[in-house]
Amino acid sequence: MTQILHNDTCPICAREVASYEQLARKNGLHFDVDGLDKAGDWGLDEDSAAKVFRVRHDGQIYEGVAAFRVLWAQLPYWRHVAWFTGLPVIRQIGEFGYTYAAAPFLYGMHKRRQARASK
Repeated sequence: MTQILHNDTCPICAREVASYEQLARKNGLHFDVDGLDKAGDWGLDEDSAAKVFRVRHDGQIYEGVAAFRVLWAQLPYWRHVAWFTGLPVIRQIGEFGYTYAAAPFLYGMHKRRQARASK
């Protein structure tokens, strides 16, 4: 069983996860998708959950690029991406890019949306 925890308030994240979910359904797969309101079920608060994409697969939790790779490995058309991003140098570049660029950028957008909403 595969569960996804993502920032469902992020339009980019929500659209991406919806596309994975749709592809999974078309191919007879099922992912349980949780938004920030379910962060407590993962042992996290909503703010921590908003920082990094997570996947729970066969009882183990993966974060960041590792989480994407676990998800991609199950999806047609994405399996080759999972394999490619697992190559040593590619994996390191991907993890660096996600950890220091993509995730902070998306989290910053999340905090700005929250600030606008609270005004």
